[in-house]
This record gives sequence, structure tokens and C-alpha cells, in this order.
Amino acid sequence: MNTKYLLLTAINAAIKAGHEIMKVYESDFDVENKEDNTPLTIADKKSNVIIEEALKESNIPYLSEEGKNILYQTRKEWEYLWIVDPLDGTKEFIKRNGEFTVNIALIKEKKPIMGVIYVPCTKELYFSLEGLGSYKIEIDDYVKDLDNLINLSVKLPVHCERSEYVVVGSRSHMTKETKEYFNLMRMEKQEIRVLAIGSSLKICMVAEGRADSYPRYAPTMEWDTAAGHAIANMAGFKILEYNSSEEIIYNKESLLNPWFLVVNNR
Repeated sequence: MNTKYLLLTAINAAIKAGHEIMKVYESDFDVENKEDNTPLTIADKKSNVIIEEALKESNIPYLSEEGKNILYQTRKEWEYLWIVDPLDGTKEFIKRNGEFTVNIALIKEKKPIMGVIYVPCTKELYFSLEGLGSYKIEIDDYVKDLDNLINLSVKLPVHCERSEYVVVGSRSHMTKETKEYFNLMRMEKQEIRVLAIGSSLKICMVAEGRADSYPRYAPTMEWDTAAGHAIANMAGFKILEYNSSEEIIYNKESLLNPWFLVVNNR
């Protein structure tokens, strides 16, 4: 399997989807409510069509929220699968604060081995591949040469000089347990700063080195974290189950993630 070619395909799919998302973002758009009462826009749908079409030639099964009803009896036989969130942070998209992303991950035997996260508003691209590392670059054009892209990109994590301990949290999902974690860090560290941001950017902030930890003590789905997990892993971080030393895994019978903590493993 040519994983570098698959990474290039996923990167270009994410950028193309990002272009389409921005067309909707800059227009008047309607908002629907899904069965679970979470929002859905035409941008989510258009992005999913673009990505699914681009990844089809890989002949690797494709899982996004739109395919969440695929039977586990079928899914459990998959050695590889794509896990995609075509628009992560729909609430942020609706608020028009720019904190939304396109997420594409490749999973092998329940573990993420490749991740692509594209931020359409800022044109920031995060990407990673097992054995290659994690990288970041600002880009808006399609990529023809992966090696050239890597040469132009910054390898993660980046050393960020600071005196305070930075914890990243969700803008939209603050729980009692998360507040308790913030308070614990305030007791353990001399200085602490809480960085609030939306979507999978929270994991990216830790992988990049701009934050030290990210507790997620609230529900998430596999497509919310898979790409970020790959980027964090290849940058030297782990995503551990709540109060455990075990990393979260993918393509489970239930696609709901356990609570987790993103921590430095270096």
C-alpha cells in the first residue's frame, strides 16, 4: 500500500472540500437539525461528497457520520478504513468564528496511521503519516509533490517558549469534570492559562506545542478525533482514555469515544 500517495490524495481532498465549504460560509445558508438535534448545513453535505469521491479510488472502506449505521459485523472485518468528518465544528461554522476544520484519517487495525486536518478560514494544513512525522503549513493550492510539501512545512511539535502551563478546552462543551481538571492544574502548576477553541483545533494546539494538555470529559465520536489523534501521535503525544494509560481506539462496535486526555508522551 502506497501510504504517501494516499496521504497526498487525502490532503488534496481536504483542500478541495475546504474551498467548497468557504463558498457556503460566505453566503446565506440554512441550518437543519439532525436526529440528535445537532446542526447540519449544506457545507457538511458538499464536503462529504467531495471527500468520499476523492478517496473512492483507494478501495478502502469509508466511514463518516453519514455511514454510522453500517453494521459492526461488516465493519469489524475491515483492516483499513478512512474515518472522515467533512466539517468538524458545525456550531463554530454557524457562529462564523472560523474555528472549523476538515478531518480525514486512515485507520489500520483500530489505530490511526495518517491524519489530515485543514482549516478553510486560515488555510492552515496539518498532516501526519506513521514513520514520517507531523507537519503544518499554510496552503490554498492543490499539492502535486508530497516531498516538496514536507520540505516547505514546519515539523511538529514546535518549541514554544512560555512560563505558564496551557490547557486547551472546548468553546461549546464545558463540563463539571473539565472544570475540575482545570482547577487541579491550577493547584499543581504555578501559572496556568486556559485556551478555548473549537473543533479538532484543540488537539492540533497540543500537537503543535502551543498547549500542554487537552482534557475532553464530554462525548465525542470517532470522526471527531481520528485525524487529530494521528497528528498528535506522530508529534509525540498520546490520547489516553480517562483515568487510564490506554490510548483510545477506532472502529469499535460503538462509535462513541470514551472521555480522554491528550498528553505529552516525550
